[in-house]
Amino acid sequence: MGKARAQIEIGRTPDEVWAVVGDFGGIAGWMPGVESCQLDGDDRVLAMMGMEIIERLERRDDDERVLVYGIVGGVPVGNHTATITVVPEGTTARVTWDVEVEPDEMTDMMHQVYQQSLQALKDHLSP
Repeated sequence: MGKARAQIEIGRTPDEVWAVVGDFGGIAGWMPGVESCQLDGDDRVLAMMGMEIIERLERRDDDERVLVYGIVGGVPVGNHTATITVVPEGTTARVTWDVEVEPDEMTDMMHQVYQQSLQALKDHLSP
């Protein structure tokens, strides 16, 4: 299983960043390429690049600011688990987006998408 970590520091408080990142259904508001997002129970259905991708929320912890989800349909992955964490970094927030994915060949692509998405999140939250 391939593993990767994307990360970024954002000049906002962890609570301000978590208000955006922790909203499982709000990803279309800041992640590039996501045309729409609809919640269906613990699943979110993303429309992007002509595809419909289904992701399932596995865990959301507001106290620890951790969101864990996995892709369960729409793309050719055997296993996928992503963990987004927001932690204090001085007066700012550090956001990490870890991924474990099979097949291993998907790792670099996932890392690039998540790193670009974190930059888009930073831009979205910048005044």
